[in-house]
Amino acid sequence: MLLRNKSVTNQDLRTALLGSVFLAGSLIATSSVALADDSLTWNGITLYGTIDVGVAYQTHGAGLDNYFYPGLDYVISAASNKSQFTVAPNGLSQSKIGVKGSEALTDEFSGIFKLEAAFEPQSGQLADSSKSLVEQNGLTAAQQTTSSADGSRNGQAFSGAAYVGIDSKHFGTLTYGRQNSVLLDDINAYDPMGGSYAFSVIGFSGTTAGAGDTQDTRLDNSLKYALKFGPVHGSVIYQFQAPEDLSNGGYEFGLGAEEMGFSVDGVYSHINDAVKLASLSAAQYGTYPTPSTATCIANNKAAGCTGGYLPPNSLAATISDDSAYTINAKYTYGPAKIFGGYEHITYANPSHLLTAPFTNLGGYLISALTQNKYNINEKLDVYWGGLKYSILPDVDLTGAYYHYSNNDFNTSACTGSGITTSSSKCSGTLDAYSFMVDYRATKRFDIYGGFMYSTVAGGQASGFMYTNTIDPMIGARFSF
Repeated sequence: MLLRNKSVTNQDLRTALLGSVFLAGSLIATSSVALADDSLTWNGITLYGTIDVGVAYQTHGAGLDNYFYPGLDYVISAASNKSQFTVAPNGLSQSKIGVKGSEALTDEFSGIFKLEAAFEPQSGQLADSSKSLVEQNGLTAAQQTTSSADGSRNGQAFSGAAYVGIDSKHFGTLTYGRQNSVLLDDINAYDPMGGSYAFSVIGFSGTTAGAGDTQDTRLDNSLKYALKFGPVHGSVIYQFQAPEDLSNGGYEFGLGAEEMGFSVDGVYSHINDAVKLASLSAAQYGTYPTPSTATCIANNKAAGCTGGYLPPNSLAATISDDSAYTINAKYTYGPAKIFGGYEHITYANPSHLLTAPFTNLGGYLISALTQNKYNINEKLDVYWGGLKYSILPDVDLTGAYYHYSNNDFNTSACTGSGITTSSSKCSGTLDAYSFMVDYRATKRFDIYGGFMYSTVAGGQASGFMYTNTIDPMIGARFSF
C-alpha cells in the first residue's frame, strides 16, 4: 500500500478543490444578491470563514508549529520545556474558510452541502497534524515543537467538512461524507469555552470529542441523521469502513432536550480500530536506514538497499477499540449560563488486528503499530464545569475547570511520582483552570484575552520535563 507516482498529485487535487472554494467566493462577493443579515450568500450558496490570531506567554511551552492545527501546545505536554513569548494562532477558534449551500427541492425538502478547509494563519499552510508529527520523527521531546499533534485535520483539502445531504422541515436532516461526530457537536455545545484551543482542554485535545482518539472527532465515509421534535432532539452517525485505511468504522447516537432555559444531552459512541498517531521514536526511526541510491527510493526496497527504506511520510500508531458515553447539561438564566459535563471512555485492544504499512488520513503511512497496549483496559474519566456571564451585551466573562483521571492499566507495579512515574500506563490526572473575557467589538470582529493553567500528575506526567504551565494570551478573531 505504498504511494506511487501519479500524474495528478494529492497537492494538485487539494489546490484544485480549494480553488473551487475561492471561485465560488469570488462569485458570491461580486454579486449584488445577499441575504438581509449581510452574509455572503448568492443563489443559496454562502461563503464563510474565520481568521484568529494573537500572542501568548507560556511558562513551559514547546515552540510554534506551522502545521499543528492549534499552532501551540496550549496544554502541558511531554515536549513542554521552556518559557516563551510567541505568536498564538487559533486561540478562540480554528481559522478556516468554507462554502455551504441550500437549494429548495420541494416545499418540504432542500438539498444541502458543505465544504470547509482549515488553515494556519501564521504560515498559510493547511492544518496538518500528521505533517507536524512527521517533522518530529526521531527527535527527543526537548527537540520537538509539539508532542500533542494527533488530530483529524491532516492536510486534506476540506478537513473541516465535505458532505452533501437532504434537509426536511419535518423529518430531519440526512447527510453523507466527512462530517462532525455526534460527540463533537455535543462537546462543543456544552464546553463553557466553546471548544477554544487556548482556554479549554476538551477543545484543545479532541480526546473527549473523539471518544478517546482525536482523529474520530470527524468521520469520513459516514452517514448522519438528525431530528428535532418539539423540545426533544436526537442524532445518529454510522461510519462505514474508512476508504483511506483499514479500520472497521463505528457508530454514535445521542438524545437530548431543551426546555425553559435548561438543556441536557447524552451520547454513546463506539469506534473500531481507532488510530492514535505519534511520531516515530529515535529507536523506530533508526531501524530504517536512509537509502543510498535513487533506485532504492524509486522501488522502496530494491536489491542492494541495506535493511528497509522508511517512506518520508511515515508515522507510528496505537490501535484500539474505543467506547464512550457522556451526559452534559447547561442552564441559562438571564445573562448567566452554567455548564457541566461528564464522559467515561474505555480503551481496549482491537478485536480486528491491522497490518502495517497502511495509509491513514491525509495519505500518511502507518509504519509502526502498537496493538496490545491495553491488555488491561484503560478507563478515562473526564469532568468539566464552568460559568459564562454577560456583564454587557457585547462582553462575556467565562471561567471553567477540567479534570481528567485514568486507572492503573499497567501490567507491572507502578513506581515513582510526577515526571519520574515509571509508566504512562499508571494512574494519573490532568487538571486545568481557565478564564477568558471576550469583547465583541462588531458583529464580525471580537477581541479576547485570558489564561489557562494546566497540571499533570502520576502516569499522565510520566516522561514529561515539567508538570505544569500557565499560558496567558490575547487575540483577535474576524469572522464572515
